[in-house]
Amino acid sequence: MAEVITMPRLSDTMTEGKVAKWHKNVGDKVKEGDILAEIETDKAVQDFESEINGTLLYIGVEEGSAAAVDSVLAIIGNEGEDISGLTGGAAAPAAGGSEEKKSEEESKTENSATSVEQTSAEVPAGVEIITMPRLSDTMTEGKVAKWHKNVGDTVKEGDLLAEIETDKAVQDFESEFNGVLLKQGVEEGGAAPVDSVLAIIGPEGTDVSAVGAPKAAAQSTEKPAEQKTEAKAEEKAAPAVSSSSSDRVAISPLAKKMAQDKGVDINSVNGSGENGRIVKKDIENYQPSQAQAQPAASAPAAAQVALSFVQGEDTETPNSQVRNIIAKRLAESKFSAPHYYLMVEINMDKAIEARKEINSLPDTKISFNDMIIKATAVALRKHPQVNSSWAGDKVIHRGNINVGVAVAIPDGLVVPVLKNTDQMNYTQISAAVKDMATRAKNKGLKANEMEGSTFSVSNLGMFGIETFTSIINQPNSAILSVGAIIEKPIVKDGQIVVGNIMKLSLACDHRVVDGATGAQFLQTLKTYLESPLTLLL
Repeated sequence: MAEVITMPRLSDTMTEGKVAKWHKNVGDKVKEGDILAEIETDKAVQDFESEINGTLLYIGVEEGSAAAVDSVLAIIGNEGEDISGLTGGAAAPAAGGSEEKKSEEESKTENSATSVEQTSAEVPAGVEIITMPRLSDTMTEGKVAKWHKNVGDTVKEGDLLAEIETDKAVQDFESEFNGVLLKQGVEEGGAAPVDSVLAIIGPEGTDVSAVGAPKAAAQSTEKPAEQKTEAKAEEKAAPAVSSSSSDRVAISPLAKKMAQDKGVDINSVNGSGENGRIVKKDIENYQPSQAQAQPAASAPAAAQVALSFVQGEDTETPNSQVRNIIAKRLAESKFSAPHYYLMVEINMDKAIEARKEINSLPDTKISFNDMIIKATAVALRKHPQVNSSWAGDKVIHRGNINVGVAVAIPDGLVVPVLKNTDQMNYTQISAAVKDMATRAKNKGLKANEMEGSTFSVSNLGMFGIETFTSIINQPNSAILSVGAIIEKPIVKDGQIVVGNIMKLSLACDHRVVDGATGAQFLQTLKTYLESPLTLLL
């Protein structure tokens, strides 16, 4: 008997879903666990799997279209089964569904025509069209930061084709096909919409001139291959677009996943693969050393790209995708959320003593920032209102405490997230922060590692900044700004003595966090930092 599959509610704020992509067509066999479609919600694009076996008889929402939660998404049943009663006679059963399938394919072609002007007849045999991938849930276009293959180069499955810059990070993009790179649809340094032509791979010598180009390419006339090569050379020579391959780590996808699972810093692994690429056996045989922690020590010092000053000469630096999206989101946060600020001074004398004792233990080294993150996470347990988000007609109280840690990179600022921070110990926090800071500097963070924060911490103390205020990282309702520890005269037991003082500033969204609530949170945090043993209670 046929089963009606409805549009699922994939997030607590979701009211409708958009079908980003169908993985099954009408008439296809479906097994339990097969991916039916990719559903785009208000927060992310998620795979939607089938829970039943059968044949896909009906698709209720076309690819690229949206529908309300609980509306008919698809119908699965026995091949040839009559489903007119379930669809109100609006669709023919799959047994005679060739016309329906054909119309769906035509619809898909029309939807994709806005970004790729082509038909299946124009694509020569054996040729694969690679489109600009959607590498994050908010990505609408991608920028090619660097091509690793040129036209005419042989490409194997798993080879690194290009580095794609999204609105959140720069990510490696690997080929899924074997062949020769016949065309680059986007020039190095250029941007193109998601799903437009990124590259074409096929047999050597194949003519692909008839294959349509993306709309983004229409803004500039096609250059001969020699001119493209010269343009790339000029771009590489320009100081504003410096991107050395030595800053990146060549690693296979399997090895990268194994390294993440084992907590191995890939920057400290020597690759035995082709051109020094890290492969599976390198991670399996890896032995940690003391030198492993050295690169991470300098990670917080990452800042904007250094520019040369020339008297009387104005220069320009094109904005990266990361900087553009940072500007957009910070402006939205500042002008949509009513910020207010609370400041407090912390006596760090006992925290300094506690850190010395902890770091005297073998193979242990934590920073003051690690202690602040831990104390913040535990304080959020007692003040869940600060760990909440504004959602228009309601406030969402987050069930997990995920602290985002602001890290400066040459392109601006990224906020990697420590999931379930309150359940982590000092050593785990220290290792995670060092790893993420290093990979952020090397543009090695994944998009999902910068999502899901419920509170954020920004620390400029290492630069000697005593106090500052930050803009809230939406959808958080607060962000903590951490200043430097400064020796100052303080009054203690009626006597003026030297104390180690650190200033904290809490920026709050007044729609969610009232003044008294923010002040109580800071009081709790102050207690934890001035008396570190209270964290154990």
